[in-house]
Amino acid sequence: WPDRLIGDLPNIYLYASNNPSEGAIAKRRSGATLISYLTPPVAQAGLYKGLIDLKAAIERWRGLEPTSRERVECVAMLQAQAAALDLVDIEPVWNAEPGGDADRQVFVLAQQVLELEYTLIPCGLHVTGRAPSEAECVDMLLAMSEAWEGQRPPRASVRALVDGLSVELAMKAGHMHSDDATVLAMHGLADAGRMLAKDTEVDAILCALDGRYIRPAPGGDILRTPEVLPTGRNLHGFDPFRIPSAFAVKDGAEQAQRLLDRHMQESNQLPESVAMVLWGSDNLKNEGAPIAQAMALMGALPRFDSYGRIAGATLVPLATLGRPRIDVVITLSGIFRDLMPLQIRMLAEAAFMAASADESVEQNWIRKHALAYQNEHGCTLETASLRVYGNAEGAYGSNVNNLVESSRWTGGDEIAETYSRRKGFAYGRTGLAVQHTALLQSALADVELTYQNLDSVELGVTTVDNYFDTLGGITQAVKRARGGVTPPVYIGDQTKGDGAVRSLKEQVALETRTRMLNPKWYEGMLESGYEGVRQIEVHVTNTMGWSATTGQVQPWVYEQLSQTFMLDPDMRNRMAKLNPTASMRVANRLLEASDRQYWQPDPEVLAALRQASEELEDRLEGVFEGATE
Repeated sequence: WPDRLIGDLPNIYLYASNNPSEGAIAKRRSGATLISYLTPPVAQAGLYKGLIDLKAAIERWRGLEPTSRERVECVAMLQAQAAALDLVDIEPVWNAEPGGDADRQVFVLAQQVLELEYTLIPCGLHVTGRAPSEAECVDMLLAMSEAWEGQRPPRASVRALVDGLSVELAMKAGHMHSDDATVLAMHGLADAGRMLAKDTEVDAILCALDGRYIRPAPGGDILRTPEVLPTGRNLHGFDPFRIPSAFAVKDGAEQAQRLLDRHMQESNQLPESVAMVLWGSDNLKNEGAPIAQAMALMGALPRFDSYGRIAGATLVPLATLGRPRIDVVITLSGIFRDLMPLQIRMLAEAAFMAASADESVEQNWIRKHALAYQNEHGCTLETASLRVYGNAEGAYGSNVNNLVESSRWTGGDEIAETYSRRKGFAYGRTGLAVQHTALLQSALADVELTYQNLDSVELGVTTVDNYFDTLGGITQAVKRARGGVTPPVYIGDQTKGDGAVRSLKEQVALETRTRMLNPKWYEGMLESGYEGVRQIEVHVTNTMGWSATTGQVQPWVYEQLSQTFMLDPDMRNRMAKLNPTASMRVANRLLEASDRQYWQPDPEVLAALRQASEELEDRLEGVFEGATE
């Protein structure tokens, strides 16, 4: 139909520079010429309101003598401040006496505050035709330097670069050491700064409309792939024969170990089986690291032919692996299925090879579970070892997001059934999809944790509904398969440094504090008017999506969202003027969350929220104070 509808017209498509995977589909389906645009500028979240006071209190506590009485009083105040911000529990009281737990508790709290302060967040929305401001350029370049070099140069030096000073003068402005590596990195930042400071997107659109040539450019995360600059170019994707890359294989093995280490901290044992979500977009941005992570968990490596092209899988000997093979149930996005058939066959081959290996089932949990299913159902080992699942050809998503957004669902079993029905198509070594819903249910019954990577600063787990649609959906399906037991849910945050593995509860709390409750974030959204308010509403809806699918959202999140956006009359009025429909939806989502018992507000809070919803509905219909006929 795209070919029939467009006929012989050229297809010019303005596209986000960080999304080469979907861009490749647009090229293939309708011959699109892509014109890239910048993603929103990013900056450190910083601290606000009570968090600033808490940081000051921590610094004051550190400066006190360990045996002073004032220190005992200070730690009590610290705990009370942190509890008021829902960072710690008010009981039991921390013990500041010698040998007590206060030092450890305050250290952990200080690390939490530090993470909140330095987490990178998107600031507002990108506007095509408007280059980032000088301040936004400085923040972006600082984030880029940290992504490239693992360190941030002095802000004064980066500010000097943005102001047009030479690298030498900029380094002097920040009192930087002049070694070769630093000079080279600063030259890279200077080049990136010059490209950021000038809008190239409108010129590119006009050039395309004139039927002229649009230069190609790689797509990807600007923090990791500065080659995407300048924007206003025709995105291209990747070499499918080179994914995962050698770097990704190494990185994926490290990510796999971080996940196992985190789970060991929680349960003191390795998981026999994990469920992992793979997206096409993430694997293109980081050269296939999540694919390599899944392979590493299974104790497998990609196999390449003499030309360096991917040809299949090979097993790592157990003696070299040093631990049992983890059973990995992999679910794919529709875009992954469309763009990476070679990788699908490699993953399926790795699972089959592990199931067929002449190894003890105590050291090979893939074989253990496959043999159990084969014995119960009398199928072939090839069928019993199917571990790669996704949609049927031509279908996308699990529809869990549509259920939540429409509010037309009654319970977790309905979500689990929707997910399993849509994602119950198994992909084997042939790469062909065959529906195996019963086998998926059996595999999910063994799953002890669910997991997905987070690879872009601009996208968080509450930014788009795809995260709870996929990871949330499979978590609910695992819960049903395990008789009502919700597995731990982990997020592998690869956006900064070596990465970190957080529980979903921790990740939602982090994003809520650094984004939705942060004036730096929501004021940036409100500057974008109608669309900014819609984005706030999307975050609230997606937060509720995580409650619906995992139950991992803490009640204080809804309480604070209500206080920030709906129970503050000035804020509610600002939002309603910009986008009355989205504003009313925010109030209704918070009420729905209460109705579904995700939080239990005090009666006066609930009454105020209902009144706010009614006022917003009246405003939408033109029935409010000051309205004219």
